[in-house]
Amino acid sequence: MLFGCFRYRATFTMSDETSHPPDHQIDRVHGADPHDGVRADEAVADEAVADAAVADAAVAAYCRRVREVVSQDRFEHIRRVMETSVDIAKGNGLPESEVAKVALAAILHDAARDLPDAELLRLAPPTCELEAAHPLTLHGRAGRRLAEAWGVTDATVLRAVEGHVFGVPPGQVVGMCVYVADVCEPGRGVNGELRDLAMHDLKAAYRRAVEAKVEYLKATGKPIHPVTLGIYRSLQAAESA
Repeated sequence: MLFGCFRYRATFTMSDETSHPPDHQIDRVHGADPHDGVRADEAVADEAVADAAVADAAVAAYCRRVREVVSQDRFEHIRRVMETSVDIAKGNGLPESEVAKVALAAILHDAARDLPDAELLRLAPPTCELEAAHPLTLHGRAGRRLAEAWGVTDATVLRAVEGHVFGVPPGQVVGMCVYVADVCEPGRGVNGELRDLAMHDLKAAYRRAVEAKVEYLKATGKPIHPVTLGIYRSLQAAESA
């Protein structure tokens, strides 16, 4: 099967991960009521998004939270990631309880993606030189902090939100669904083969996604985050075992 590595790798350029986000209004990031100031048509749309994926009122509520802190284009990407990740979860036979976690993690995964650098650094202080040099790489961990501030307590969901940038340990299937969906959702226009594979073999799709990212970064001489490198090595070891 042709994997389309060249098209796939193009989605992983460090400029995508590290470019400066647009300034965005963030006064509603912390503690705002999810219904406050939201137009009725948007509330209905958020409920429709949730209903299309999984019957979970919490997902619709967090759709409203996220909509307030991201651009419309970003929210459309988030919606597609949720739909794709839920399809992946269902295609791999995850129980409904796990499908619901996938949906919630996907809605939350890019909540911090449009925040300015200063807010990312405040929410998620860097732990290494790469993060300090490229604050946008912090948006997964910052998104986890937002989710916690909004009342999310499920550790599986929180790990998936944080891990969608650098990866999650193999076996964390909720995070794996979100990670793969993030790079192959239809709006990207690439990675259709990866998406097809993920619908029936999540483990193989996740391995390909991580390997392609690391191979691209190595080939271009760009730094690789220690977490990503560790996951890559564990996947390689499992494959050769």
